Amino acid sequence: MTKRLQVLLEDTELAEIRALARRRRQTTAAFVRDALRAARAAADYPTVESKLSAVREAAAQAYPTGEIEELLAETERGYLGEMPLPPVPGDR
Repeated sequence: MTKRLQVLLEDTELAEIRALARRRRQTTAAFVRDALRAARAAADYPTVESKLSAVREAAAQAYPTGEIEELLAETERGYLGEMPLPPVPGDR
């Protein structure tokens, strides 16, 4: 079954699309359908497996945790320059 799609374009943009379609000896509708198919085919969607792999990898890492109020306060102190800098390894 086919469905109708309405797309609103500026007059100049529609004129350019019509001209491109004429150069290809296509109707405007056929040109737009081909352009949409090409855009869909070119889209790079991550697979479910790659998304799950990223989540598993992130979950295996050690991130700072704590009470949200404490974390927000530490962040704010860091923004205000009130946090001491961490020690540099090998520095005394």
